[in-house]
Amino acid sequence: MNVKIKKFAVTLFKWIFFGGVIGVVVGSLTSFLLKTNDFLGDEIRMNHFWIIFFLPLAGIAVGFLYMNYGKNESVDSAKGNNLVIDGVHGKARVLRRMGPIVYVGTFITVLFGGSTGREGAAVQMGGSVAQALNQFFKVNLLDTKIFLMTGISAGFGAAFGIPITGAVFGMELTALGKMKYEALVSCLVSSYSAHFLATAAWKIKHEEFIIETVPGLSAWTFAKVIFAVLIFSLLSVIYCQLRHGIQKFTEKLFHKNHMKRAFVGGLLIVGLTLIVGTQDYNGRGLDMLEHSFTEDVPPFAFLAKLIFTAITLGTGFVGGEAIPLFFMGATLGNTLSNMIDLPMSFLAAIGLVAVFCGGANTPIAAFLLAVEMFDGKGVEYFFVACIVSYIFSGHHGLWPSQTIHEPKSRLYSTLGGETIESIESKKNPR
Repeated sequence: MNVKIKKFAVTLFKWIFFGGVIGVVVGSLTSFLLKTNDFLGDEIRMNHFWIIFFLPLAGIAVGFLYMNYGKNESVDSAKGNNLVIDGVHGKARVLRRMGPIVYVGTFITVLFGGSTGREGAAVQMGGSVAQALNQFFKVNLLDTKIFLMTGISAGFGAAFGIPITGAVFGMELTALGKMKYEALVSCLVSSYSAHFLATAAWKIKHEEFIIETVPGLSAWTFAKVIFAVLIFSLLSVIYCQLRHGIQKFTEKLFHKNHMKRAFVGGLLIVGLTLIVGTQDYNGRGLDMLEHSFTEDVPPFAFLAKLIFTAITLGTGFVGGEAIPLFFMGATLGNTLSNMIDLPMSFLAAIGLVAVFCGGANTPIAAFLLAVEMFDGKGVEYFFVACIVSYIFSGHHGLWPSQTIHEPKSRLYSTLGGETIESIESKKNPR
C-alpha cells in the first residue's frame, strides 16, 4: 500500500510541476500574443486604413514563411491545430518551431487586415512549448499526449481568461465522444497558471460580454432557443464546409504553393473590403462583437464575417477561428432577436456559444465557456443549446483531424475511429 501511495504522490507531483511550468511559459507567450495583436490591430491598422492594400504582399510573406521554415520531410506546420491534434493521437510530431512561426504569421495577418482570431496561435504555441519540454525531459509516448493536451489547455485558458474551460478544452478537443481524464490535473494546473500569470503579471484584460436580461424558464422559451440553435448550428457547418472547401480548391489550383494562394486570398479580401466600404470585418472585429450585445448591428454582418474568415484562413493566412465564430454567432443572434421574441444580449450570447460549439465539437467546454464568460447566467438554456448544437452540427468541424470515438447520435451512420476528414472525403469523393 505504501508503494502505491508513494507512486501516486510522485505522479501527482510530476503533473502539477509540469502543468505549472507549461502554464507559466505559455501564459507569458500568450500574453505577449494578446498585447501585440492589440497593438498591431487596434493602434496601427485601424488608424492607417491604407495598410489593408498590402495584404496580398503580406500573404506572400506568410506563404514564404511556411514553405521554407514550416516543413520538414514529414511534417507540415501549415496544418496548424490539426498538427497538434495529430500529435496527441501519435500520428505526427509537433515541431518546436511551429510556435514561433505561427506567432509571426498571426502578427502579419492581423496587422494587414486578414480576418482571424487568437486561439490558434495560443494553442499551437502551447503544443510547441509542451513538445520542447517533452523532448527535454524525454518522457514516454503516453506522457507525450498529456503534455500536448496540457499545452492546449494553457493556451486556450490564457487566451480568453477562462481557465476551467481551457482545462476541459485541452482534454476534449482531440476526439468526439471521449475525454482523457488522466490529463485533468496537468491541464487544470496549466490553464489556471497561464490565466493568472496573464491577468496578474501581464495585466491582460479580456473582453467582457454582459447578458442584460435572461428570460424566465418556460417550455415556450426553450422551444424558441432550440429553434435558434438549429440555425446557429447550420451556420457553423456552412462556415466549416466553406473554409475547408476554399483550402482544398486553392491547394489544388496552386499545387500547394502557399505564397500564390495567400496572395490571391489577400486580393480577394481587399476587393471585398472595398465593396462593403468598411474594415469592420477585417482583423478580429471585436468592436462589432461587443456592440452585438447592446445595439443593432448590420443584419448580414454574420455572413460578411463568415466569408472574410473563410477566405483568409482558407487561402493560407494564419490565426484562430474562435473569435470569428463568436462574432458570427453573436451578430446572427443580434439579427434573430428582431424576429424571435428573446432579449438581444441573451440571444447574442446563445449564438456565440452555439456556433463555437458546433464548429469546435466540444460541448462540455462550450458550456463551461458560457458559465465563465457570462457569470453563470441562463445556464439551463446554455446547456440545452450546447447539446443541440453539438448533435445537429453533425460530423463537421474546424479541425478535420478530430477523431470520432463515438458518433454524436445513432442517426449518423459513422464508425468509431474515423476522422472528420475521412468522413467528409466519403461524402465528397474526388
